[in-house]
Amino acid sequence: MNSARGKRLRIRTRSRWAAVRTAVLLLSLAVLPNVVLAQQEQALPTFEELEADGAVIGEIRIDSRDIFDLDDPKENNALYRLANALHIRTRPDVIRRALLFHSGEPVSAQRIQETERNLRGLSYLYDVQIRPISYKDGIVDIEVVTRDSWTLDPGLGFSRKGGDNESKYGLKEVNLLGTGIAIEWQRTEVAEGTEDQFQFANNQMFGSRVRLSYKYDDLVNAELHSIAVVRPFYSLDSRWTAGIQGSTLDQLATVSGADYQRKRYAASAFGGWSRGLVDGWTHRYSAGLNFVEDTYELLPGQSAGIETPLDETRVSPFVRYEVIEDRFVETKNRNKVERPEYFLLGFASNITIGYAATALGSTRPAWTYAASINKGWDFSRDRILVARGAVAGVYADGDDEEQLISANVQYFAPQSNRAQSFIGLAVDAANNAFENAQLTLGGKNGLSGYPTDYQSGNRRVLLNLEQRLYSDWYPFRLFRVGGGVFLDTGRAWHDEQTGAGDNAWLSSVGFGLRLFSVRSAFGTVWRLDIAFPINPPDDVPDHQILFYRSTNF
Repeated sequence: MNSARGKRLRIRTRSRWAAVRTAVLLLSLAVLPNVVLAQQEQALPTFEELEADGAVIGEIRIDSRDIFDLDDPKENNALYRLANALHIRTRPDVIRRALLFHSGEPVSAQRIQETERNLRGLSYLYDVQIRPISYKDGIVDIEVVTRDSWTLDPGLGFSRKGGDNESKYGLKEVNLLGTGIAIEWQRTEVAEGTEDQFQFANNQMFGSRVRLSYKYDDLVNAELHSIAVVRPFYSLDSRWTAGIQGSTLDQLATVSGADYQRKRYAASAFGGWSRGLVDGWTHRYSAGLNFVEDTYELLPGQSAGIETPLDETRVSPFVRYEVIEDRFVETKNRNKVERPEYFLLGFASNITIGYAATALGSTRPAWTYAASINKGWDFSRDRILVARGAVAGVYADGDDEEQLISANVQYFAPQSNRAQSFIGLAVDAANNAFENAQLTLGGKNGLSGYPTDYQSGNRRVLLNLEQRLYSDWYPFRLFRVGGGVFLDTGRAWHDEQTGAGDNAWLSSVGFGLRLFSVRSAFGTVWRLDIAFPINPPDDVPDHQILFYRSTNF
């Protein structure tokens, strides 16, 4: 009996050990491939190391993914599954055509980094990762993983800025059927009336780098049509550009207290050449022809003694030079919350000079010019300073006309990943005798504590100080939340030559909430601000409530 009991015990023991061995084997089969894969991924060199080794690109795999990751329990619910089902994913060929690297080419870490930067700039992509997945015998296979954004916007909205209410509705799709084509119709109800807008854009026309865009605006005081077909410098190493564009404008304009019907017809054709990216710098040279015709008609009921702006035609051959230093920095929690942001810290500038010759049909000889300069600096503790200046105008009859000069500086000084000080300074000066070129302050144009366009002139200064806060709250995995306090001070006035009034310096303080719609393609930031003017005149309310959509903090 004892022998039988012992035999049964040995059988049970062997069975248990067999079960344990089976469980260990199954666990090994489940875990070992992941361990091996992790070791392989960890062992893969970086793109910089691959470039140094002289690696050549082999297969390029495109993995275009849905809006929500259903493998993540936090995103696997009925609402997100419905969103994925309704959304049409970006077609892999659309992503492939946007790449700056190709199979058979030597690895270039710069091109891969620029590709990722460019892809992240496409509104219909939420996330982008480019990584090597295998490396053998000098050949590296690369995977491009993208995750889509929600790209359909019903256009419903309401905003309040500077005491003015605005509502809108329409339909906007920026990734039609996954092709990257954008189309929009929108109707906006403003205090002055109703405005309609229609836009269409295809950045990969016929599967190429050619961009086709069309825009129609039916505004309260203007009607605008514009169309452009352009093959741009699509990367720092692009070698050529060419394009044509045209526009018409029918506008009611007020100049010196008189009302005019202004019509403008404009067209341009151009081409350009570059050696590409050489030693971290890109130099571009372009030439073309601009045509602009302006006509003015005094509306009925105006005083006969008012000076009428002169009709004018300009036919201007032009040349353009552009230089860009390839120096970008990737960061986050600057103008957005928990999203990658890129700042150009290198030097960048362009200058365009044209001459309107009477022999080509211009009303009078005139020089046209436009120039800009950009530079950024990074300091210790991730502080960034970005400065920009620009000037544009017309020089004719020995004097500057229609001139606009602008400069702005932005300084970001983070105290931590969740807190940052921001300083912004903008200075503008306009010199234009005939067009409505007023520079304004108030409401949506700065000085949040004052009504919209409370001050105006041909000179303007605005200083903005903010303490920004970036939370890690991620409600519904749809929104990022931020907020802060701010102080604005500025002034808009007329220079001595105009003989107009002397507007005083104005200031306002306030606080606000920022709600970032991160899964939407439209980069929407819902802003809710409460602002209080400091020592305001009697005609200014003691506070302003602003609620509107923006694209930055």
